[in-house]
Amino acid sequence: MASLLSLAASQDARALEPREILLVEGAPGGDLYVLERGELTVERDGVSVATISRPDSLVGEMSVLLGSTNSATVRAVGHATVRVIRDARTLLMQDPELSFEVASLLAGRLNATTAVLVDLTKQHTGKVEQGLLRRIFSAVLLPAETETVTRRDLFDPV
Repeated sequence: MASLLSLAASQDARALEPREILLVEGAPGGDLYVLERGELTVERDGVSVATISRPDSLVGEMSVLLGSTNSATVRAVGHATVRVIRDARTLLMQDPELSFEVASLLAGRLNATTAVLVDLTKQHTGKVEQGLLRRIFSAVLLPAETETVTRRDLFDPV
């Protein structure tokens, strides 16, 4: 299986300065970015949700696949370089190998998220979970516009 970086090797590289914004939450999406070197931080609604430092990491896939605006702001922590896959939706429709890589990455993220939720539930045996797992799995199975999932404390007393 090819890496995303090898699949994107022919695409333009973009150098980012420290603190330079790559994606703006709410702005139109459409391009994919593959981290070549450096570190990126991801913020959604002003909350830092991830730091990306592993080369071959993918950014921008949610807006491309959902046909929506960017769901988060992504900025370089220091100097960073990404490969830019422009008009990614069209390329994904034409390139099964790239599509499979993206699908594999997303399946891995979903698997890891589910494992964390199960682990949290096991750590808090006997406490009421407030239906968070049900809400998350419902959101995963429903179209994005159908339901908004909000997070209360995972183990609030009933």
